[in-house]
Amino acid sequence: MKKKEKKLLIRIITAAVLTVICIFCDRYITLWYLKLLLYMIPYLLAGYDVLKKAFHGIRNRQVFDENFLMTVATFGAIFTGITNAVRGGDGDYLEAVAVMVLYQTGELFQSIAVGRSRKNISSLMDIRPDYANITDADGKLVRVDPDEVETGSIITVNPGEKVPIDGIIKEGTSALNMSALTGESIPIDVGAGSQVLSGSINLSGVLKVETTADFECSTASKILELVENAASRKSRSENFISKFSRYYTPAVCFSALALALLPPLFLLAAGGDPMVFDWIYRACTFLVISCPCAVVISIPLSFFAGLGGAGSRGILIKGSNYLETLSKVKYVVFDKTGTLTHGSFEVTALHHSPLSAKELLRITAHLEAHSSHPIALSIKKACGMQPDPGLVTDIREISGKGITGIVEGKKVAAGNAALMQELGVDYIDCHHTGTIIHVALDGSYAGHIVISDTIKHGSKAAVSELKKAGIKKTIMLTGDSEKVASAVAKEVGIDEYHAGLLPDEKVNLVEEILRSKTPKERLAFAGDGINDAPVLSISDIGIAMGALGSDAAIEAADVVLMDDDPQKIAKAIRISKKCLRIVHENLIFSISVKVLCLILGAAGLANMWIAILADVGVMILAVLNAIRALFVKGV
Repeated sequence: MKKKEKKLLIRIITAAVLTVICIFCDRYITLWYLKLLLYMIPYLLAGYDVLKKAFHGIRNRQVFDENFLMTVATFGAIFTGITNAVRGGDGDYLEAVAVMVLYQTGELFQSIAVGRSRKNISSLMDIRPDYANITDADGKLVRVDPDEVETGSIITVNPGEKVPIDGIIKEGTSALNMSALTGESIPIDVGAGSQVLSGSINLSGVLKVETTADFECSTASKILELVENAASRKSRSENFISKFSRYYTPAVCFSALALALLPPLFLLAAGGDPMVFDWIYRACTFLVISCPCAVVISIPLSFFAGLGGAGSRGILIKGSNYLETLSKVKYVVFDKTGTLTHGSFEVTALHHSPLSAKELLRITAHLEAHSSHPIALSIKKACGMQPDPGLVTDIREISGKGITGIVEGKKVAAGNAALMQELGVDYIDCHHTGTIIHVALDGSYAGHIVISDTIKHGSKAAVSELKKAGIKKTIMLTGDSEKVASAVAKEVGIDEYHAGLLPDEKVNLVEEILRSKTPKERLAFAGDGINDAPVLSISDIGIAMGALGSDAAIEAADVVLMDDDPQKIAKAIRISKKCLRIVHENLIFSISVKVLCLILGAAGLANMWIAILADVGVMILAVLNAIRALFVKGV
């Protein structure tokens, strides 16, 4: 509990104790003004800040809020008590004090609930590194601001410290705690060559890391920016509540004023007893009941809890508007590579003749020496040696087909079947699933290399969970071959797939699906590559695989999965559906109780005690319901 909340709790308890003392002393005090002064002590102790805010609002011409309603209602109750006492009756000030004490109890409860929700989001703020260790000119390790570290610098990360900037480990082995980034508590073992992300905590060994980004472009900075901006993107429900409050509060104030004035005037004109003080009391009761706390507080809190609950699980949703849209998703479109598969290609088979497997790989690796394409990198890795670009001449890339060149005086060609056909080389088809790189040596077929991308462990479960979450159709888009796409779709359980697509064709396909769905249905696209950014932008919801995804994809997306686990798409949808269900429950419950009690109050069938129950009681129940959005079964 925060210091501010502790102070409010002490005030509430003290005011409650003093109220009990006032009730006990009430029977022994005969002078009405002494009784009034006695009750004003707990009233002002409990509600001085409410009165202060109300008068501050009046001075700034922002009159109509819950502080104004509470002030007018309790002043009305006190005025009624004074009037009754002056007329010889029993002046009752207990209701005014009780209203203020119970209202503040509700405010305390709300503050604690918001604090609990905020913890889940603010815990992400703990990833912000305070410093980076670099070696100065004298060879000493000094701490500097991470903003001052340039890309390509070598930093030292000691055990227990946060990794300040994204980079590649040059020396050392350790285990990293990445729970603040991914939501997963299992440490990750790393060593030389491993990529490390800022915000991770080094658990054991000393690491020497070469930075690959500026601090402002590192993972921790991006996450903090996403979290800080999330609150500004409001959902349609929150925008509705904001507009509702602007019109609702003045409406109930004028309604209460009409209730206090019009019936007495009508009764007076009819020649009857105007019962002025009775109608003023009813108007005050009406004001307390009408206070929209439950609706105004619980709806934003529900979304805040939903965003916090998702964030604690490594799912960063950029705003409550996207959280609301997620609940309506019926189509999920996947990019294959890096989303359903690891995106790390490996040589899985070699068919060779007359060359040996080692020689086939060596010659092809030399030919691909200048290329940074993932397929070329996988061939160079399988070769087990660093190819020499100096041994290659007359390199010619043939778009969409492959590459040719002269390696050690021999004409070498490596590419797909279309390249072999163009060169007039008789090639052998391969029954293996994967990308087939055919190799020709001096115009004769030398064999082929099979390169495959492995399916992520959780991809099949992710598709299954999406169907359980109510997704109508799952679709996979890929630039890979029909054969590869078919095998992946079948193994994972995808409903529909499209293969051999260029980036612009992916955009066209998604636009076609968007046109074919009903207006209430939403489409989500999940991808990780820079070429996915256009599709992420046009989708109703763009989901980026954030930990290893490209900067462009993360920037274009509305939801970022920090550990690249596709199963978290279904988790995000379940969180959003529960959050929206809670929002609707709170709206229906709060408004229904309010309307019923307003009718009873206007008819004189509800007193201040029922009024405060309708206000604070409903607010507490709505807030309790709202914080359920932090917890989702099976997530």
